[in-house]
This record gives sequence, C-alpha cells and structure tokens, in this order.
Amino acid sequence: MTRIFSGIKPTGHLTLGNYLGAVRQWAEVDQHRADALFCIVDLHALTVEHDPGRVRRLSRQAATLLLAAGLDPERCTVFVQSHVDEHARLSYLLECVATDGEMRRMIQYKEKSARERARGGSVRLSLLTYPVLMAADILAYGADEVPVGDDQRQHVELTRDLAVRFNQRYGHTFVTPRATLPVVAARVMDLQEPTSKMGKSDYAGAGIVYLLDEPDVVRKKIMRAVTDSGQEVAYDRESKPGVSNLLEILAACVGGEPEKLSDAYTSYGALKKDTADAVVELLRPLQERHRQLVADPAYLEGVLKDGAEKARGMARPTVDAAYRAIGLLPPS
Repeated sequence: MTRIFSGIKPTGHLTLGNYLGAVRQWAEVDQHRADALFCIVDLHALTVEHDPGRVRRLSRQAATLLLAAGLDPERCTVFVQSHVDEHARLSYLLECVATDGEMRRMIQYKEKSARERARGGSVRLSLLTYPVLMAADILAYGADEVPVGDDQRQHVELTRDLAVRFNQRYGHTFVTPRATLPVVAARVMDLQEPTSKMGKSDYAGAGIVYLLDEPDVVRKKIMRAVTDSGQEVAYDRESKPGVSNLLEILAACVGGEPEKLSDAYTSYGALKKDTADAVVELLRPLQERHRQLVADPAYLEGVLKDGAEKARGMARPTVDAAYRAIGLLPPS
C-alpha cells in the first residue's frame, strides 16, 4: 500500500490556503487511498524567534483543526513531530550527507534569512538546516508520496537527492519519495497581495482568511480583496492576479474550473459576494467540529499519544538501519 507523509508547521493560525492547498485533500482523498501520516512539525517552528507558550497553543490548535477537517485516527496517523525522537536522530545523519551549498540554495532560506537580516536580527543555524530535518521527517517513514503546496516542491527534491545519495554510499536504506500537488488551489494567494502566498505567519491578517474566523470577518476580508485594473472578470494569473485568486478560491470551494466560472460574472462585486458565501459555507462544518473537539481535550491527548506510538513503531526500524549503514556501533 502506498505510504504518504505530510506535515504542517505551528507558526500561526491555519488559513484557508492551508485547507484548500493541503488539508482538505488529506481528509477527502489521501487518508482513504494510502497508509497516511500527518504530523504537526513543531520542531520546524523553532527556526525563528518564537514564544514557547504560543508554539504549544498553536500545535494543539493545529492538531484539533486537522481532526475537525476530517482526518480520522482510525484511518491515518496524526501525531506531533517532537513526540517521536526518530526525526531528530535521522536529521543529524542526513546533515552528514547534505552539503552546505545545497542548504544555501534553498529558496525559503534565502527569503527568510534576508527578511531576518533586514529586521536587524540574527539568522539561526536551524533555519539553514531545517530542510534536512524535513527530509528526515519523510524518509524515516519510507513515504512514497509527499502531498505539498507548490512552494515546498524544492524541499521534496532535496529529500529525493539525499535518499539517493545515502543509498548509493551506504547501501539501500530509504524509499525515494515524490511530491504530489492538488489540482486546484495548490497555492492560495493573499487577498491584499495576490502575488504573495496566503501565509499563516503574517500577523497583520487583512488578506488572510483563518479557518477559525467568524463568518462576518470572512465576508469582510473577501469583499475588501484587492482586484485588478479594468472591469472584465477573467482568469489570468499574470495580468489579473487578484481576480484569478478569487476565481481559484471559488472553484476550490464549489467545484468547477476557474476559467469557466469567470464566464458567469460581469462584475467584481458579484464574484466577491459568491466567493465569500462559498468560503463561509465551506468552513461552517469544520468550525462546528472544532468547537466540539475543544470541549473534549482528553480525546485530542489520546489521539496524539496513540499517533506518536504508532509513528515511532514505523520510523524506528528505518532509522536504526540508517545508523548501522552509515557506520555507527549498535548499542549493546
């Protein structure tokens, strides 16, 4: 059976982009067709300045939202990265296989380190090396597929390179995974800056629809979305990024293709109204299930505990094999 692994980082409140770009496919497709693991990758949240209490709160909230979105612990494995030591164990071995040049070519490192330096801050070493930890997250489980957003494709390519290199040098140990992308809304853009991804780490939030936003807040954000010059409603990512983003969101909510949906509209206002209505209805059952789960914290604790035990059992044989292959003495 195909095995898939994917994770979500608790650096901010989960957004519509997270849901349409990844989580919905996990719940509706991936957990039903494969041996699936979904992880709150909390160690990745430590690569920049952070509030420890906030990381813990966001980790719990993210796990709750994954369950609210439809992930079923009877069908898939839901767990927290730091609860399974094999991630950190394997990460160091892969650092011994990766190169400095590979790390510095990572697009996200270039962008995030430049922003940090512009603010006068220092860049943590973990920001440079975290793609190796991401590779360890994937390779520890022998994952065949990694459902990711378009911006994470480079990291999966690095993972493939490290797996092949390790296997060639030390003997076949790892499965070489491949990235899989959702068909529609692989990358939902910010409503105020439609050429930038809708990222959960943006604290301003004016162009971001969060999964727990109240309906009135959702409507206000979408009705205030930046559109484009001219009055024609057309799907064109290059010349009309704002309208195209709304059409992609609407298509992802109600089905259909953005190009064909554009034919039904003669004004931006009507498109915004229908998109807002569709998003509110999409989030309604998720928010109701979230309220139920928050009222029963023991259930979440049990899911995460069981998930970590199951994940540990899957990862340990592979990581132990990697330790032997690379030349380390086994414990007596």
